[in-house]
Amino acid sequence: MDLVLQLLFTGIGIGSVYALVALGFVLIFRATNVVNFAQGEFSMVAAYLMVVCAVDLALPYWLSFIIALAGMAVIGVIFNLGVYYPLRHRTYLPVIIATIGASILMANGVLALYGPQPQVLQGWFDTPGIQLGPVYLDNQYLLIIAVTLALVVFNWWFFEHTMIGKKLQATSQDKEMASLLGISVSTMIMITFIYSAVLGGLAGILVAPILFVSIQMGATIALKAFAATIIGGFGDVAGAIIGGIALGIIETFGAAYISVPYKDGFAFLVLVLFLIFRPQGIFGERVAEKA
Repeated sequence: MDLVLQLLFTGIGIGSVYALVALGFVLIFRATNVVNFAQGEFSMVAAYLMVVCAVDLALPYWLSFIIALAGMAVIGVIFNLGVYYPLRHRTYLPVIIATIGASILMANGVLALYGPQPQVLQGWFDTPGIQLGPVYLDNQYLLIIAVTLALVVFNWWFFEHTMIGKKLQATSQDKEMASLLGISVSTMIMITFIYSAVLGGLAGILVAPILFVSIQMGATIALKAFAATIIGGFGDVAGAIIGGIALGIIETFGAAYISVPYKDGFAFLVLVLFLIFRPQGIFGERVAEKA
């Protein structure tokens, strides 16, 4: 029982990272009807920005954090203007290909600037964690869970109780009607890309002290987050959160009780099962077509 509780805590922690990146997937998809396959690279770039600021330049950790998130906001603007905006009137396929190209560009750009050697980033806390009965609570996992919960509450408040949030929802539901109502669709999409980039960057910064900061970390996180969005129901915010956490728990228990080398395979096994038996995901609705 002690091991189960420990694994549950770890699974929720790592699943919260997947949930944050999955939330970025969902927000972009709802605003543009396009899957942004560069979402994972936002996490990788933010982690390297933290390494540059906190390790190489020896800046205070809090200042490095602010600089990294500000850098991700700028990258969100550049990504919107350079990748999505020129192709906004095309079909979804060219935009998806463009996001994949941008992902490759960011990964290889960081590789050329920083090299292939993985980097180590220290966490926020001097002490590693606390012992609560039989369960050891790692401080970094506690921080990840707390930030995820805070963002869930913030997203609910932002989209339900602010004018910008309501405009973003209107834009995601019907761009043409939102434009007729006087909403600047291009501005709303810009805000979505900025927020999505910051979310992905935040996930990368939070998980960096647990994992090595490497070029491959973005692709790994993105694949798991993409699976989480499908499991939860593509386009559903609650589904992204639940799917990400569920995936983290399944992966952790699978590694502990079945096989560590095949840890990454459990997520995709669950994904395949959902695609076969419930392709609309946990919160998705089945769409019927009339012949």
